[in-house]
Amino acid sequence: MNTALKALQLKARHQVYTLLSGHNLSKLHGEGYDFSELREYQMGDDIRKINWTITAKLGKPYIKELHANRELSVVVAALMDGSLYFGSGNAKQTKLTEVATLLGYAAQQNSDLFTGISYFHNQTNTTPPTKHLYHIEQFSKILFEASLLGTKVDYNSSIQDLFKRLHKPSLVFVIGDFLEEIDLSLLAQKHEVIAIIIRDRDEESPKKLGEVTLSSPQNGGKMDTFFGRKSIEKYLAKLQENDEKLAEHFARYDIRSVKIFTDDEVVGKLIGLFR
Repeated sequence: MNTALKALQLKARHQVYTLLSGHNLSKLHGEGYDFSELREYQMGDDIRKINWTITAKLGKPYIKELHANRELSVVVAALMDGSLYFGSGNAKQTKLTEVATLLGYAAQQNSDLFTGISYFHNQTNTTPPTKHLYHIEQFSKILFEASLLGTKVDYNSSIQDLFKRLHKPSLVFVIGDFLEEIDLSLLAQKHEVIAIIIRDRDEESPKKLGEVTLSSPQNGGKMDTFFGRKSIEKYLAKLQENDEKLAEHFARYDIRSVKIFTDDEVVGKLIGLFR
């Protein structure tokens, strides 16, 4: 096995078992068997959920919340194309792999069913719903070793395919750099959706390069240009417009999101997300 990949997997497994253990991945509640929390009764709650013992002790009505299912379905969908190959290397692809691997190990540690789906330019790879480390690590290997230069994935076609594949209400993590418009509204109507945005800091704080030849990692196209202050301002305006639209879209459809940079410690960002 690739030694860099093995090191990534060992680090992820150690962090899940020591730092991420005990954190509930989902906000889903329902009529299952696993106790979630006690909270004060609110207008409109089902009175059959009232816990009369606690209500009698505290003098006001409390209800018992239960997890929606004893076994949660966790789906990690990775959007993979050349835009993950930024600058002089593929740090974004490596960071995406680390995030996906951590989520897979976390699902396995919580005894939840894990499904990994990766979308590429001309193919889709999936794992069977699983609790086995073998399938999680194979998914991790596919993401880590994929050759992405010169490829482009269609975000919205991928999300439409994902919606058709998922029949059971699930916790769905969609991972990519989200540098293009994406519509997660249909997916969010049926599932709990979390968007994980992978970025390189130089994408959001670019440096003046002067006369330079820029090469597209998605189609290989080249452009000779002067990358100075005005070019940076124009680029940042476009990026800000994209990210504001994303934030508005996520807020409208109750989609949680987190941005993870290539130099971030992933587990800290995920713990903050799950709280």
